[in-house]
Amino acid sequence: MRHQTWKRLSVFAFLGLLLSWMVSCSTGNVSNKQATSSRQEVEFWTMQLQPQFTDYFNKLIASFEAENAGVKVRWVDVPWNDMQSKILTAVSAQTAPDVVNLNPDFAAQLAARNAWLELDGKIPKAVRQSYLPNIWQASTFNGKSFGIPWYLATQITIYNKDLYQRAGISKPPATYAELAQVAKQVKEKTGKYGFFITFVPEDSAEVLESLVQMGVKLVDAQGKAAFNSPEGKAAFQYWVDLYKQGLLPKEVLTEGHRKGIELYQAGETAILVTGAQFLNTIAKNAPQIAKVSATAPQITGKTGKKSVAVMNLVMPRNTEQADAALKFALFVTNDQNQLAFAKEANVLPSTVKALANPYFKSVAVNSSTVDRARVISASQMKQAEVLIPAIKNVNVLQRLIYDNLQAAMLGEKSVDKALSDAATEWNQN
Repeated sequence: MRHQTWKRLSVFAFLGLLLSWMVSCSTGNVSNKQATSSRQEVEFWTMQLQPQFTDYFNKLIASFEAENAGVKVRWVDVPWNDMQSKILTAVSAQTAPDVVNLNPDFAAQLAARNAWLELDGKIPKAVRQSYLPNIWQASTFNGKSFGIPWYLATQITIYNKDLYQRAGISKPPATYAELAQVAKQVKEKTGKYGFFITFVPEDSAEVLESLVQMGVKLVDAQGKAAFNSPEGKAAFQYWVDLYKQGLLPKEVLTEGHRKGIELYQAGETAILVTGAQFLNTIAKNAPQIAKVSATAPQITGKTGKKSVAVMNLVMPRNTEQADAALKFALFVTNDQNQLAFAKEANVLPSTVKALANPYFKSVAVNSSTVDRARVISASQMKQAEVLIPAIKNVNVLQRLIYDNLQAAMLGEKSVDKALSDAATEWNQN
């Protein structure tokens, strides 16, 4: 599992023509799948959950089948990097699985083309209200619900206590303004970098999210650029200044989020902003760094907003097993099963009742860093939301902003021109 926002791959361009006719004009329930009269089969796709969670899902599916005689679930696990191309191909060929694990960002691209089953009239209000309202909202497009929330992850701040001590830093930064000061002190006192954040357009959306946290509105109600504003200029200037002052590694322009993990594990950065699940990775790959690592809440801007990564379940509009598929999706994401999977996978549940479990509320004094990080992550859910709006071609928006930010960071453009160019290009898109 990965916390960072799903990479937007060039497959969008390759399959764009397929998508243009895929579902926009169709209203029937047509499918190439073979249906049997004696047994319903629900095909269920997940993203890279085998073999770590094979036992969990086998038991989950067996339990569902025992409660729903005549329904068979066929589970297919797809490698992370293959899911986008596979689901695009399957939907265009009308052979898509009945239930598929995606994220709202990518799923919204197909929701804009009427690919998914609309859920508002199919799920009772009482059931909808069992999910966190801010998380349910993430799987809506043009006011219509297209997905059911599943598991979540919020970023936390993992920091190197040794580097903090050497730099004379007494507490982790809570805001971007404080982060800039920490980066300066770390560089001056230790020669290391405060943190790493990627400006590679195809990688993490963390910089784009930071703009929203700083009070930037990305697009207006008509979808036009709204970021060419005083808040947008201040946010652009913030990142440009950090880079020009030598407080960010040069690799932020060429390397992705994985580089940030590598630098932190090597002791070259004082802060790693990532999901709590990466603590286990650090403990495995860099045990000495893990020993001096502690956790703190996610860094934010003046809005106080915290980002959250959401995984959801969606169902194709033309599935022949709509009722069984919906029943299975609600079973996977009910309170009991969400709590069980959250404990198994070190993630957060998206239902109100499951998140209120004591497991996410407190830990013993001598608890591990991983346990403390879980409580910190859960405590952020009140302020957490998907910060990037579900809009068409959001990957293009990220590329335009990142490309122009890079140009300003390298001194090729002024901040004003970078903002203006990005806005103009987006509006002409």
